Amino acid sequence: MSERTLLNYITFPTPIGWIAISASAEGICRIDFCGSNAPSQDVITNNLQELFPFFELDSEAHQAMLDNTNAAICKYFFEQTPLPAIPLDIRSGTAFQKDVWQSLCQIPFGETRSYSGIARNVGKPKAARAVGQACGKNPIPLIIPCHRVISQNGRLGGFSSGLGIKKALLKLENARFSP
Repeated sequence: MSERTLLNYITFPTPIGWIAISASAEGICRIDFCGSNAPSQDVITNNLQELFPFFELDSEAHQAMLDNTNAAICKYFFEQTPLPAIPLDIRSGTAFQKDVWQSLCQIPFGETRSYSGIARNVGKPKAARAVGQACGKNPIPLIIPCHRVISQNGRLGGFSSGLGIKKALLKLENARFSP
């Protein structure tokens, strides 16, 4: 049997709806944009099972990391402050996904990159579509800023949490894109 991962989470409202943040001992492992209602523990548990087949929730574990991340995200939304470096747990990704996610973390606040540009950056120049798929599988949107990736022609492309959220995040950052 696989070892159980000890996880904790918090939820809080933001200008774009409720967010749930989950953490392991390694770092933040999941962020969910939850819409206008606070998510239930069942919803969060189901989302976490996508990443960790064996886990245990502990309401006291990793609390300082969750509180610090919550404070940083609130500053992001209310003061338009770039997020600081935050410990991340991306072990659920494939090697290619991890390369893409690490590349996304290099995109500065307020800037965008194209899917094809990220593909070139990770050494797979013909893998723009695969970059888009890796963005869609990103378990930690916002901190791993897949919202900053747009099509070569300046159009938004997709976003796993919906284009409305992607537009709101890019607008908050004053990033350029074609509506």
